[in-house]
Amino acid sequence: MKKIGQSFNDLKIRNKLLIVYMITVLLPIIISNIVFYQTTSDNFIQQKRRDADLMTEETKENVKQLIDQALGLSTTLYMDMRLYEFFDTTYTNPVDYIQGYTQVVHQYRKTVPLYNAIQDIQFYTTNPTMLYAGGVNMLNNEDSDDVWYNSLAHDGTPQILAAMDEAGVSLDVYRKLNYFSLYKNYLHVIHFQLDERMLNDAIHNVSIQGELYLLDAEDRVLFTTDQNHREGTIFTENTDVKEPYITRQMFTDQYIADWSVVTVVDESIYRAELSDSTKYILLLGLMNFILPAFLIIYLSRSFHSRLNNILDHTRHIEKKNFAEYPHVRSKDEIGQLANQINRMTRKMNELFNEVFKANLEKKELALREKEAQLSALQSQINPHFLFNALETIRMRSIMKDETETALMIENMAGIFRNSLKWGSNWVTVLDEVRLIQAFLEIQGYRFGERLTYHVYVDEQLADFEIPNLSFLPFVENASLHGIEPKKGTGNIDISITKTALGLRFVIEDDGVGIPESRLIRLQKELQDGATMGENVGIENIYYRLKLYYKDQFRMKIESEEGIGTTVTIDLPMQDSKLQAYLKVSD
Repeated sequence: MKKIGQSFNDLKIRNKLLIVYMITVLLPIIISNIVFYQTTSDNFIQQKRRDADLMTEETKENVKQLIDQALGLSTTLYMDMRLYEFFDTTYTNPVDYIQGYTQVVHQYRKTVPLYNAIQDIQFYTTNPTMLYAGGVNMLNNEDSDDVWYNSLAHDGTPQILAAMDEAGVSLDVYRKLNYFSLYKNYLHVIHFQLDERMLNDAIHNVSIQGELYLLDAEDRVLFTTDQNHREGTIFTENTDVKEPYITRQMFTDQYIADWSVVTVVDESIYRAELSDSTKYILLLGLMNFILPAFLIIYLSRSFHSRLNNILDHTRHIEKKNFAEYPHVRSKDEIGQLANQINRMTRKMNELFNEVFKANLEKKELALREKEAQLSALQSQINPHFLFNALETIRMRSIMKDETETALMIENMAGIFRNSLKWGSNWVTVLDEVRLIQAFLEIQGYRFGERLTYHVYVDEQLADFEIPNLSFLPFVENASLHGIEPKKGTGNIDISITKTALGLRFVIEDDGVGIPESRLIRLQKELQDGATMGENVGIENIYYRLKLYYKDQFRMKIESEEGIGTTVTIDLPMQDSKLQAYLKVSD
């Protein structure tokens, strides 16, 4: 393999390009053209075979429809009691016979032109009192020796027989009239002669590049489009066709069981039709060969003449990542490329160091940005003066025995006191719940009996640490935006429970709810990380939790206008606030 590689390396660029052309262009084109031609030919032949199968099936259905016409009419006559009564009556007066004939037999014979498959209807009877004319014939002992007589079924099943003579083939339907057991005086038979022209048309009117044969159960040819094959002879698959494709469709009806329609097609005709396509494929293949060959030769000479000027200078390049080309004397495009490679090689070490340093600075900047963002989020409330003012007012209220007012001010002061703890990012669940209860007592003082609330906390979660003010803003939203606009009383249910993954906070209110369009916009803003405009409180909580827990927490807001709103927050379990802080620092 090394010798082959070395021999290939010793070749001139022109020869290498020619070899590449032959392997990557010439050979694939030859193979693809052969495969394309073979696939196209096979698909074409298969399609022609499917067409032959369809034409054979269509011919079978056409013949079946013609025979079904006669069978359908025979069934109508077979079940007509008037016909039995007419043929089984012993006539003493010709007038009575003619009257019955006109009312029954003549009516059926008039309908023959309406059935294109039926050429004539004849009736046979052993009744000697009839006038044998107008399609009524005497059934005598001589007829008992005929094939059609012996084939009559005792149960009245129609029999289809093919009669062959020098004039050709005729198909006849015979049926014994024995449906009504009441009429047993004489034997009666109906005979339908099928129209040979319609049967011939059913065979000849099919457009197919081959020959069609209608065969009986013994494979005798009844009708055919093959002028070299006589009716009445036995069909054999040993034909003079070069590449025969023979398809056979069997009849499944019990009256013509084992009859079949056979199509014989010469596939050499199909292959001859492909000759024109073959010429175009060959012409296209030659164009694909010649044009790329001229282009490869031209390019190989151009490369050879230009690369030969720098060939001696590239042989001594060491196989290192940042090795430079030696000095290049030529000033053409390839020489400029070599000089540019040298300059680029010298710069790569510098760029590598610069990019590495830039990445470190970028990471440090991102970390500082997160810390600054966290600090900014936490520095929104620092109202020392408000806390002092509230404490003064509370003391004055106590001095004036305004206990309820003093309690509300104490709750308010507690809320502001908590805002002074922003420097401490974590609080226990118990502290957060106390803050929530203080807020709800203030709202209860404000709304009176219009507001009821219930707070449930799993005792095991009392000392569990969470980010400060993670839940209170949602309680505020439920009160101010859910209950306050509502007419009548409102209720707020809060639960903090333990789940398999951590802590779950759920707040439900039966307030006015959030309009659907606004809810969709809010959910999209949370998902996309976009600014939420008037929903600053929710935005602050969401991004604070994201900074602490990254993607390990879940926040879900559900609402139905006029029904209420439910907010669910799932926080992962943390052994200490240090673990979450380390995650933020990462």
